[in-house]
Amino acid sequence: MTFSVEKDEGIRELGLDEADILEKVGMACIEYTGCPYECEISLTLTDDDRIRLMNRDMRGIDSATDVLSFPMLEFDSPGDFSGVGEAYADCFNPDTGELMLGDIVISTDHAAIQAMEYGHSVLREFSFLIAHSMLHLQGFDHIEPDDEEIMNKAQEEILNRLDIRR
Repeated sequence: MTFSVEKDEGIRELGLDEADILEKVGMACIEYTGCPYECEISLTLTDDDRIRLMNRDMRGIDSATDVLSFPMLEFDSPGDFSGVGEAYADCFNPDTGELMLGDIVISTDHAAIQAMEYGHSVLREFSFLIAHSMLHLQGFDHIEPDDEEIMNKAQEEILNRLDIRR
């Protein structure tokens, strides 16, 4: 598995080992869905200004947000990797053979503020954002109430397994 982290200059520091957290939470999410592939995931840490521009340009929403997910695959069912090999041959890194699952962008400004607002640690908030985004990269969504319930349950189970609690 390849987990990479890039930090924009001048961002708010969270006082965490973001690469370690990405790897631990990312692996837990991949194990949760039973993904049969070695994967590659990239994380960019940025500020509210940059994520607002990305949100505007990619989603047409001109406001800052906590996390954006850019999946490489589309799924018929969340976490169902059964048709990935043939349909997404171009999503495998030719050098490593790993499935390029997608990219995550987190605003460290939002992560710090939300941790305070929700009354839990920055570690919990950052881990939650990683789990949330990793599930999006694996086809989970929260648009419909039933899907939101499934995704919320998955997030909590993953974080509880890692003993990262509210």
